[in-house]
This record gives sequence, structure tokens and C-alpha cells, in this order.
Amino acid sequence: MADVNDEFLGPLVGAVDQGTSSTRFLVFNSKTAELLSHHQVELKQQFPKEGWVEQDPDEILQSVYECIERTCEKLTELNIDISAIKAIGVSNQRETTVVWDKYTGEPLYNAVVWLDLRTQGTVETLSKRIPGNNNFVKSKTGLPLSTYFSAVKLHWILENVRDVKQAVEEERALFGTIDSWLIWSLTGGPNGGVHCTDVTNASRTMLFNIHSLEWDIELCEFFEIPMTILPNIRSSSEIYGLMKAGALEGVPLSGCLGDQSAALVGQMCFQDGQAKNTYGTGCFLLCNTGQKCVFSDHGLLTTVAYKLGRDKPVCYALEGSVAIAGAVVRWLRDNLGIIESSEEIENLAKEAGTSYGCYFVPAFSGLYAPYWEPSARGIICGLTQFTNKQHIAFAALEAVCFQTREILDAMNKDCGIPLSHLQVDGGMTNNKILMQLQADILCIPVVKPSMPETTALGAAMAAGAAEGVGVWSLEPEDLSAVTMERFEPQINEEESEIRYATWKKAVQKSMGWATGESPANGIP
Repeated sequence: MADVNDEFLGPLVGAVDQGTSSTRFLVFNSKTAELLSHHQVELKQQFPKEGWVEQDPDEILQSVYECIERTCEKLTELNIDISAIKAIGVSNQRETTVVWDKYTGEPLYNAVVWLDLRTQGTVETLSKRIPGNNNFVKSKTGLPLSTYFSAVKLHWILENVRDVKQAVEEERALFGTIDSWLIWSLTGGPNGGVHCTDVTNASRTMLFNIHSLEWDIELCEFFEIPMTILPNIRSSSEIYGLMKAGALEGVPLSGCLGDQSAALVGQMCFQDGQAKNTYGTGCFLLCNTGQKCVFSDHGLLTTVAYKLGRDKPVCYALEGSVAIAGAVVRWLRDNLGIIESSEEIENLAKEAGTSYGCYFVPAFSGLYAPYWEPSARGIICGLTQFTNKQHIAFAALEAVCFQTREILDAMNKDCGIPLSHLQVDGGMTNNKILMQLQADILCIPVVKPSMPETTALGAAMAAGAAEGVGVWSLEPEDLSAVTMERFEPQINEEESEIRYATWKKAVQKSMGWATGESPANGIP
């Protein structure tokens, strides 16, 4: 962070980075992209039944207010005038589903998190209703029918939660992903709050036609979702409304991007073929495909990358999604207790220097790309009496790298031009052992920006560039050069291929564990 005195810095832009594990508010200098200050609050996840993952929408909202207030206090201590903050962007965990009462502002049910598996039975039932020769869901949305996306979560809530059903009948209910919940609440909630979402978040609901850029009547009918509860669709960079409370009251909210799109913008991947991988709770590799939708033959998703202005063109991306990345470290900490803090895993793995033939497939929520196999469950295999917690820690980090290799291979096949290096960001990239392992397993260099907060930076760029704000130029010649740290492969390709082949053997063993009748789906 900046070492700042009271000299004039020029316009500043704030960014809410609302993730699965934590919420942060960060403030950037719009002229240099320098991070000036930030505050972070860790969030609770609730697991009411096996396979269910929920969060409290009010806790998420309060964490945003707390982060904004604390960051403003820190800026004041640095002699920075918070009136220099000219806009706020929002970046958020995607697919997580919230339904609330538009008159009281109260959530009608906990947020159902993207990782949640309760809808497996719903997915199986709906799958049977899609004609084999016309998968209209995939052709309109770019997505496979999966527990991952919002439509099936919302379908489940409407069927199973009496309060929500009643609120829909009485025309009191609003639905949104986390961005919509936050923007509505921050712009006044029941008192004139703006109910909207941007195209990147809409494209993860499975109710949005990625070609027409509108909610799709046929999809809403298929998932039995009333269109009256859906938010208005906007671009990723325009003024949605003004902050109605707190230290930044009156500041426009003018940028909105799902977290992975925000990271793509923050990494400045504006050209066709540029890609980034974000290491957070999950792991997400996005490749910009420009103004054309590229449909994958290898298990990747087609999604909206960004639309940076009402009159600007939409750009698309191919995405490989891994459910469990940083979440495996949290699991080792919270469930097994072999580390006390997430940072400790680097030292444990360093002590081992190898997994000693131990392989970890963290398929806690099934497998996402490229398999889309909900029946998979986590396994640790190749154990011997010699295996210790250091080896398991190493295997957990290796698992993140192997999963990335699988989606990179799929992307190279779909795009036809193999990536020469991988741009990375996200909290886990502070782990040097992980980054070196990633370079070794991919056999290409891994390149990390010295300022790893690219998700928040992308949201800030979108907000600052919005019409009516205009403090951040997205012209190529104006974008700040970013200093990079580079990790070169250090093992030979043959050794990497042997380890990768063994990993794939372990993945096969993880499949087919859960069935439709499993308690993991919450079916009694």
C-alpha cells in the first residue's frame, strides 16, 4: 500500500470486492492504479446439511458497510481527503442467490452459495426435460445444466421456502445475485433502491440469453421463474445510483462486474486470446474471445466477459471453473486442524518438498470443468505409513495446480493457440511454493502482477471509466504499466507429465461416489 502524505493525489475510486470467504473495500488512485488503502472482513459460511452452503445476506451487507467505514478512517489517518473518492465499483462472488422483500429490505432466506449441492435432484429432473437434439439451455446461455448456476438454486427456493413463495404471490419478492443485493441496499433499499445487475452477473444465472443480452422468456418458463422478480440488466460501467448512507453518501455506484470478469479487466486482458487465472475460494481461468461467442468442445463455459459502457460492444470469454482451490486450505485449517492459519500451508509444503506419491482430489462439490461430474467426491490416495501432514499440505497445493492444468489444456484445444504464459491473480498467488508448482506442472512461465488485487482493480476501472464519472481512461496508451513477478518451470517436462497422468488416475477414482438419493443432496 501507498506511503502517502497530504499531497494531492487526483481522483480516487473505491471498489467493493465481495468474495465467498471475505469482503474488502479498496481505494485506488485513478491516475496510477496504485492501491492506497483497504480493509477486509472474513465471512462465515453455514453448512446446514451435508452439501449445503449458505451465507447470511445481512452479514454480507454489514461487512460491506464496515469495510467502507474502516477504509475511510484509514485514509483520513493517511491525510487523504475521502471527498476525492469519485466513484465506487462492485465485484462479487457469482451465482450466489438471494431473495428479499422489497418493502422491508429483509432477506427471505439465506443466500444459497455457488458451491451449494442441494439442487442435484433438481438438475437431474430438469435434464430429462431438455430434448436430446436441442439443448436450448446451453445454446442460449453457454452453460451446462449444473448445480453451480443461479436458476436451479432459485427454482429450489421457490419450491421449498414458504416465505419466498408467499412473497412472490404478493409481489413483494426480488431476486438477485450478490451484486444486485448490494447495489439495491446501498442505493436506498426499500427507499428507492436500484434493482439491477450487469451483463456479466446475468450471464451466470442461466436465465439470460448471451446473444440478445436479455432475460429469456423460454428459459424463465423452463426453470419456472417469474420474470417480475428479476433485476434490470445494465452494462458493467455506468452510473446505477448513489450511495445513500455512510461516509461515502452521494458517491455514484458506477461499476459492476462478477469477480472473474473484474479480474480479467484488472489484468488488462482486453485483446482476443489474453487469459488470466484467479486463485480464490475456487479457481477460474478466463480467456477473452472478443466480440464472438466461442462454444467449447472440451467442457468450458461460454460467458460474458464485460460490456464497459451502455453503448460499448459486449465481449465474451471462455471460462474453466474449478470449485475448490483456496477452499481446500480453509478445509485443512477448519476441518482437519493441521494448520492454524492459511499462510502456514506454504511452510508445511516447503518442509516436505514433495507429496511423496500422495494425491488429493478436493471434489467436495463434485467436479466442475472440464468434467461437470456432480457425483465426484474428495479423495486423498497414495497414502503410506510414511505420509504426514506436510505431504498432504503439498498434495493440496498440487491439486490446485493440476486442476488448472486440466482447464488450460481444454482452453488450448478450444482456442487452437496454446498460451505461452499464464497471468495469475488472487489471494493464493502470495504463496510462492504454489506459483512455482504451477509453472512446473504447466511447463510454461507463470506471471503475477506485483499488486495482486486485480479483481478490485477491475471493478474500480469500470466505475472510474463510466460516463458521467470519467476519471479513469481505458485507452491502451493510458493504462498503467504493471510490474510482474515471473516463475519459470524448474522441472523437466517428462516428470511433469508423469505426475499429471497420476493425478488424472486419482480423478477417475473420485467419480461416482454420490448418487441422486445421497443425503448430500438434502433429500431425506
